[in-house]
Amino acid sequence: MTLTPVWAQLADLFAAVCFVLALKGLSGPKTARNGNMLGAIGALVAVVVVFLANPHMKHLWLILIAIVIGIAIGYPAARQVKMTQMPQLVALFNGVGGGAAALISVIEFLGAGEFESKGVLTATVFTVVVGSVSFTGSILTFLKLQEVITTRPILLPAGRFITMLVALLTLVAAVWLVVAPTTLLLVVLLALSLLFGLLLVMPVGGADVPIVISLLNAFTGLSVAASGYVLGNVLLIVAGTLVGASGTLLTREMAKAMGRPLTNTMFGAFTATAAAVGTGGGEERPIRSSTPQDVAIMLAYASKVIIVPGYGLAVAQAQHTIRELVDLLTDRGVQVDYAIHPVAGRMPGHMNVLLAEANVPYEQLKEMDEINPEFPSTEVVLVVGANDVVNPAAKTEPSAPIYGMPILDVGSAQQVVFLKRSMRPGFAGIENELLFDPKTTLLFGDAKDSLTKVVKDLEAL
Repeated sequence: MTLTPVWAQLADLFAAVCFVLALKGLSGPKTARNGNMLGAIGALVAVVVVFLANPHMKHLWLILIAIVIGIAIGYPAARQVKMTQMPQLVALFNGVGGGAAALISVIEFLGAGEFESKGVLTATVFTVVVGSVSFTGSILTFLKLQEVITTRPILLPAGRFITMLVALLTLVAAVWLVVAPTTLLLVVLLALSLLFGLLLVMPVGGADVPIVISLLNAFTGLSVAASGYVLGNVLLIVAGTLVGASGTLLTREMAKAMGRPLTNTMFGAFTATAAAVGTGGGEERPIRSSTPQDVAIMLAYASKVIIVPGYGLAVAQAQHTIRELVDLLTDRGVQVDYAIHPVAGRMPGHMNVLLAEANVPYEQLKEMDEINPEFPSTEVVLVVGANDVVNPAAKTEPSAPIYGMPILDVGSAQQVVFLKRSMRPGFAGIENELLFDPKTTLLFGDAKDSLTKVVKDLEAL
């Protein structure tokens, strides 16, 4: 067994400290940029150390070619991706991480001959299972977010029993592989794990996708930590454990924000009916629409306004325009705050990142529990591209896929203005009764165009 040089151990320790500090930095918007940079520095140091500490590394050119290909794909993708596509990119990269961990363990299994201990073999099998589940689950999540496939729950006939059967077979195959390792059984386990990842995510509806992204991120972290044990790499164990632990805590908090246990998020759609995920027939019902000038007047003469940002704001890239509108209102003496729902957008913290891009003061961003008591005393609530997080069906319709999810109580405000492209339902695929409320006004059109017109009319007043 080759001993790691002392300088390499110290460099790995430095990288591990960078990872810890990066996670700490990412916990707040003011320090997130520095935290991200620290994480990147730690990762760079870890990669360089591997090459310097192993000068006689086998297949060096193949490794370098793989790195070049990865950079050629990853760097342009990360630089050019739009904010609306960031959740898809996160899901895709997360899937690649889980798949890589599983592939490494498969290679280790095939090349090991005999394992030093059952503990190492168990960690190898664990990585194959969890990494494969993370891979296919993340790819399916990517397809849902990209709307290549439907965002609604995909319900198979007897899907609940099929998933339970596949889960049981996966567990049996994993235990059997530890007891009597064979290549054929490894292939069977790999296939079952990949299938289980698909079955796990298929019944998840659009509103729960942010939670699933967080959960799969935790899975990838755990698989990386286990692969670190297999490879004898302490830094992988540290990094994987950090990702796994933080992802687990975030998943738990987001499930809490949805108002139901995580098991309900993952498996509740198995019992859903067609009515539970239907869109309804809201287009035939009367609504009240308005003009940008009318909305400008409503906002100008209000004393208190709350902005509710959603995915539509990101699609229209209207974060800078909404900031301009808020600045105008603030100059007129209007109190303005942003109401941030924990699962608004398509991934955890999506709205915070979007508004930070427009340099919106962090003090104006208020979480759901803090802002909800303020809605009754608010003259106007401006909902920009949000739907599910303000939908009263979460409280009133037991068959709705978002039932039980705490929402922003915009319905208790005096006036509500929705900026929407059309009457199309939100990501969860259900109608919003608030759109038909007599105190609700709809301003149709692209959010950026509509807000630009409102800003111009407001300046003219």
